[in-house]
Amino acid sequence: MLSRCAMGFGSVAFTSLLAEPAFGAALGSDDPDPLAPKAPHFPPRAKNVIYLYMDGGPSQIDTFDPKPALARVADKPFGMKIQPTQFNDIGTTFASPWKFSNYGQSGLPVSDLFPHVARHADDLCVVRSMVSEFSEHTNANYFLHTGLGLQGRPSMGAWITYGLGSENQDLPGFVVINGGLTPPGGLDCFASGFLPATFQGSVFRPTAPPVANINPNEKSGALQRRKLDLLGRLDRKVADRLGNPDAVESAIANHELAFRMQAAVPELTDLSREPEEIKELYGLNAEFKHTKTYAAQCLLARRMVERGVRFVELTCPRVTNSDRWDQHNRLQKNHAENARAVDQPIAALLTDLKRRGLLDETLVVWSGEFGRTPFAQGGGRNRGRDHNPFGFSLWMAGGGAKGGTTYGTTDEFGYHAVENKVEVFDLHATMLHLLGFDHTRLTFRTSGRDMRLTDVHGHVIEPLLA
Repeated sequence: MLSRCAMGFGSVAFTSLLAEPAFGAALGSDDPDPLAPKAPHFPPRAKNVIYLYMDGGPSQIDTFDPKPALARVADKPFGMKIQPTQFNDIGTTFASPWKFSNYGQSGLPVSDLFPHVARHADDLCVVRSMVSEFSEHTNANYFLHTGLGLQGRPSMGAWITYGLGSENQDLPGFVVINGGLTPPGGLDCFASGFLPATFQGSVFRPTAPPVANINPNEKSGALQRRKLDLLGRLDRKVADRLGNPDAVESAIANHELAFRMQAAVPELTDLSREPEEIKELYGLNAEFKHTKTYAAQCLLARRMVERGVRFVELTCPRVTNSDRWDQHNRLQKNHAENARAVDQPIAALLTDLKRRGLLDETLVVWSGEFGRTPFAQGGGRNRGRDHNPFGFSLWMAGGGAKGGTTYGTTDEFGYHAVENKVEVFDLHATMLHLLGFDHTRLTFRTSGRDMRLTDVHGHVIEPLLA
């Protein structure tokens, strides 16, 4: 019996796979699931992205770009030509209040602000020569997230999900875990733009309930299913009458996804199932409440990429008495509190991903929308720094990024990028390359033109690749 039925068992399994929307679509369904897994242009190094967005603009010269020359001219008038700043409240040269030390076999310098992340120095690929076209938060946020300084374009998370689909049909492909601060520019930073609405970011909270209406109101699943089927039939009639517009098609797909999420999300977000060692590692039991918040975000991000969510972005916690990383005053106190909130959880995320064999296929990116000036804004003990789009730092880890390296340089004061300047378009092109895409070929036809994340710009920065 076993000999004769062996192939039959395989057929039963294959039939089950075909019944699943994601797999059926990948095999050529007549009604393809837009989130079905798709093949990239070439073999990828990374399968997922975790984007650690440091809202407000961390200071590069206080984090990952040491400038000892500032100490020699501290508290003196700044010697270089000063570009117009956001507020033009120009103070004296401002040396970093924090010391830098070299870490790992690479000897990568990291500020005392990040003692936990510093232990991963050999995993970090630090870009010190980033530039932006905008010095104002909203436009700079749109530019960083979408490649255009105005609202309306698809976010990089939407583009990546459009290109690769998702590996989990019960969860969105693009998730934003909101720690308490929605960036200036609002939810359009995570929008789908002219791409189908299915690819927009879904906003989760790190606390219960993680998503609104995740618990059904109906007394039985059968009753809810009948309501959803009726809604689907009504939507389908409208779609047939109007010619299958995206808004209706996406609504149908999103309703079905929301129904499946009601079963998948409670298990995903139940962090109590994690071992106590993991909770301690991330900082879920930390004294500082904002460390707890970001710890939950980082742990959720790991659980999401484990389950096949393609792109996860984390926003910052609302740290007491500070406005994101946007320290126009009290920089020393507020940068320290922001770093305290995120340092341990980020280091734990890198440790945990590496232990599980996930770091090799998960690209982790840490970045703000711009940096900060090497001269003070205002004077006195409560000095801050103004916005600086002319040269700032970010880092990548895992997913094919070359760890233990730095790329590009700023001038001796950390004001302007002077060597190997990297634009946002180059960052996007490099991220897409690590995910297996030629950025010039990942396009969507709209308004009579093939649009792309990098527009008509962007180069893959080869030295960043392992």
